[in-house]
Formats: sequence, structure tokens, C-alpha cells
Amino acid sequence: MRFLPLALLLVATPAIAQDLAPADTTKVDAIVTDTLARNGVPSASIAIVRGGRIVYAKAYGKQSETVATPRSEAPYQIASISKQFTAAAILMLEDEGKISLDDTVAKWVPGITDGDKITIRQLLSHTSGLQDYWPQDYSFAAMEKPVTPQQIVDRWAKKPLDFAPGTQWQYSNTGYVVAGMIVEKAAGKPLLAYLQDKVFKPLGMKVIDQDLAVGKGFPQGYHRYALGPVRVEKPAARGWLFAAGELAMSASDLAKWDIARLNRSVMPADDWQTQETPVLLTSGKSTNYGLGVFTGTAKGHRYVEHTGEAVGFLSENIVYPDDKAAVVVLVNSDFSDAFTGIASQISELILPPASGPAAAGDAETAKTAQARAIFDQLRTGKLDRATMTEDANYYFDATAIGDYRDSLGKLGDPTSFTLARPARLRGGFVNRNYSVTYPNGTKLSVVTYAEPEGAGRYEQFIVMPAD
Repeated sequence: MRFLPLALLLVATPAIAQDLAPADTTKVDAIVTDTLARNGVPSASIAIVRGGRIVYAKAYGKQSETVATPRSEAPYQIASISKQFTAAAILMLEDEGKISLDDTVAKWVPGITDGDKITIRQLLSHTSGLQDYWPQDYSFAAMEKPVTPQQIVDRWAKKPLDFAPGTQWQYSNTGYVVAGMIVEKAAGKPLLAYLQDKVFKPLGMKVIDQDLAVGKGFPQGYHRYALGPVRVEKPAARGWLFAAGELAMSASDLAKWDIARLNRSVMPADDWQTQETPVLLTSGKSTNYGLGVFTGTAKGHRYVEHTGEAVGFLSENIVYPDDKAAVVVLVNSDFSDAFTGIASQISELILPPASGPAAAGDAETAKTAQARAIFDQLRTGKLDRATMTEDANYYFDATAIGDYRDSLGKLGDPTSFTLARPARLRGGFVNRNYSVTYPNGTKLSVVTYAEPEGAGRYEQFIVMPAD
């Protein structure tokens, strides 16, 4: 069974350019509209780059409760895709002789744990050891109140490090908040103002602070508990994303940045190369992450990629440098993998498909069984709260429990519950993702974060439609 809101309107704006073959534009439209309908995602905005220029851009669906017709120029919150812009600011300041990637954090921001051992390069490559302040895929209780970068630093960057700098890779929004503070000290102006001068204005990009991209006329975020009703999502209070994900822009404007990457413009070519070169751990192992971007090769095609998640928004930006191509997908929901599904299918029009998920290992059998038990509890609306952390119990309020019970219970017993991706560290927790399938073809994704030792309580246990 598939679920979608009755109000979902798959109305599209005119394309900016009709340079794709008519058959391809029809395929793109079908990919987006079918995926939105299948997953219940209200809207999407896409941009396609081929031959080093934007060849197609379009918006679909319901962008908010007050926007009748979707606009391709509407700014969506791109969240962590913003990290590559923060890293670019550091690289540009280094060109100006104001900073070095090998400067220690202590030189710029005092009071951070082992700040005299952490370098700016390690902040940007997620190898600093600073604990991530937002590993969850939901807004926790503290996010109801405004915050400053210094307050984030005081709460999370003064804890003991999760590991010695340079020895492991672990995604850390905290590291990017510190990096943003360093940019502002070195530049003598706000991070966004610096980027406006150095990047956005030269490229003709219209970019605003995501905290200001709310209200009438802007895309609105939506949420869903399991397969329950699609609900308007309450934005986080101001300040929570800052240099880790503060930007809002249209898909076409993000594509302009991708074209700059392809053409090696705005920044010197060696800066682009530095950003795209995977950082090595002290062991010599590659992190597959440069400075603000993931890098790799799929089916023989090199890519530079990053996703983003804000409260009520998800985004995907993937660039294929050797093919002069890129795909941008922005959606106003935080409950489905539709954004990556759309990007993958569009990429198939210009590139071979990416490889599939990794297989599970025998050591994960017990953890998978534990996750399946929690999943079964949610199907019945009877959650053992002792298995959850304080933040997870905040997330599972009466509305969430009811939506999980009502939407999952009617599906019956799944035919499979399997590990979809190997465990990885993030924010002091262990992330594991699971795939769930049903006899009627329904597919779900389960995204979990759990304590690594001791009780192993869940910090997050989110069920969403799978594409």
C-alpha cells in the first residue's frame, strides 16, 4: 500500500531551458512526479547540468500551504551542502594570506578541548574528534530556543574528544561551527557576507540565511511519523545551522556553483583540487571526504557529492567533473529518501547507475534483531522507553506514537528486515540503517543512532518510506 496526502498537487513550473531531448524531459517529469506521489513528499525542485551548463530546471508539487503554484526560483534550505561553501571561504582566506589550513583551532577560538592539537583542515574533513551536536534526523528539545555559535561550542566543543585528531573520520557539525567562527575572525565580517562578496555575487547566485527563508512565499518544511499523515514541520529556532548548514537557495543557483566547480572558476584551480582531494587518516587510510565534500567513483565516473538535511528539508547535490554534469534535487520533506532516489534516476539519463548498498555482516545479527524488536513495538504503539535516550523519548510524543502505530500496524508483518548499510560513528553514536519490505511491495527505511557501549539505548529510531 502507498500513502500520499490528498492535497498533493503535482503542478510544475515552466522549465528554464528545454535543451534536453523531449523524450528525456518527459522521463525527468515522470521520475519526479512518480517519486513524489509514491513517497508522499509535497514538492521538489531540480536542476540538471550537462555540457557544463544548466539544461533543465523545474519545480513540482506543493511548496507550502500558501504557495499555489511551485516556483523553480524558490529558495529551499540546503543544510549541510552549505559545508562546501564554508570550506571554500577558508581556502579563499588562505589565498589572501590570512589563515592556513594547518593553523590550530586554539590560534583562533580559545577554550576548545585539545584545540592546540586540532587543525582547521581536520575541522573541514571531519577528522577533528569534536562530537557532533546534531547527529539526529529530528530537532531535539534544545532546538526550540535560539542559539549562538559560541553556545554550541560551549556545550559540545568543550567535551572530551571522541578520538585523537586525525585518527578517525566522524561527521561533525560542531567542527563546522568552529570553522565558521574562524572565518569570521579572519575575514573581519560575517561568514554569509564574505561568501556574498567572494562567491554568490560573482556567480549571480541569490542566497539567503535559511533562518530567514521561512514564512509566506517560501517553501515550507514537512514531516511524517512512519507512514502517518504528512504534517507541517515546525522550524528550528534561529542559529542552529550556522556554518554547518545555514544557506537557502534555488536548485538553479546551486547548479551555478556546480558549474563553477566544473570550470574551476571563482577560486583558483588548486583550491578546487584541495577541496576534492580525500583527506587521509594518520593510519594512511582514505576518508573518501575532502573539505566539505564526499568524493569517489561510481561505475567508472568520478563524483563530488554532498547531501543536506534541515528541519523539514532534504537535498542532494552531485557533480560529475569528468562528464561536465551535475544533478541538484531539493525537497521540502525530511521523511523520505525520495531526494536521492530522484537524483539517482536522473543520473541514469546521463551516466550509468551507482552501485548498490553494502551487505550485512554476521556481527550485526544481534543488533538487527534488536532493531526489529523496536520496530515491532512501534507497530503496536507500545514502546519500551527504557531503550530510548532522553532526546528519543522527546521525539516519540503521543502524536508520533499514534502515527507509527496507525500507519505501520495496518501493513501486517514484513517479509524482511535487513541491514542496509554498515555501522558508522556519528556524534558519539553508532548509525545503522535498515531496509524493510512487505509482501505487497511496500518498502521502508529505518535510520537509527544508538549509544556505542553500555545500555546501547537508541538516540534515534526513524521509519520512513523507501524509494
